[in-house]
Amino acid sequence: MNEATATALDDPSNIQWFHSFELPDGQVFEGIKSLQVQRQEADIFFSDELHGKSVLDIGAWDGFFSFEAERRGAARVLATDHFCWSGPGWGTRDGFDFVHRTLNSKVESLDVDVLSLSPDALGTFDVVLFLGVLYHVKDPYVCLEAAARMASDQLIIETVTALPNETVPAMRLYKPGELGNDPTNFWAPNIPAMEVMLGSFGFSKIEVTASPTSPNHPLTRKRKSMFSAGSSKRGNYRTIVHARR
Repeated sequence: MNEATATALDDPSNIQWFHSFELPDGQVFEGIKSLQVQRQEADIFFSDELHGKSVLDIGAWDGFFSFEAERRGAARVLATDHFCWSGPGWGTRDGFDFVHRTLNSKVESLDVDVLSLSPDALGTFDVVLFLGVLYHVKDPYVCLEAAARMASDQLIIETVTALPNETVPAMRLYKPGELGNDPTNFWAPNIPAMEVMLGSFGFSKIEVTASPTSPNHPLTRKRKSMFSAGSSKRGNYRTIVHARR
């Protein structure tokens, strides 16, 4: 443990939080994403029972959804990250380590990139979380396929989607900094592209839901209006996808 990490664990006010937490001991940490939104998302992500299941969280960052899966009864949870924990992202794993220690959690952790995940080395998981990752990777098809290989039953994706007027599978490529003023945001598929990719990876049931952070999502309207002239051709929306084998 380096000096900076030790300091963060002793004084969590030094941690740059992305996730927000309200811990059982009364400590509250406000990150970039609000606790209210996280709880709303968790209710959607974990709409199926988790008791006794294994869960892999790819791109866990501070680990809110890893710890939430554990709280909801998952038998095994593995939190993985590289981009934020030791890669080029601005985050660290200090928040994860602090919450893990405070909760006396049994969540496992592994610093690994999505493309380095291997079913041979780690096994497969009943549920794989791929939340807020897809638009950060330069090759979304290959990375989504890598995540899908780890899922024996269900893959849950939260991502930016775009091109709501396009009825054919398509992706939008962003200029550096164009999406969210973040140069690490590259791609956003449309919903037909998500459906085609996931079908190609062996998922037979695909359920698409509007994220609570996108109240004007086309999915909140009637399906027939999704491709109407009233939709913005350049609209970006956050979308949640449950893909089941």
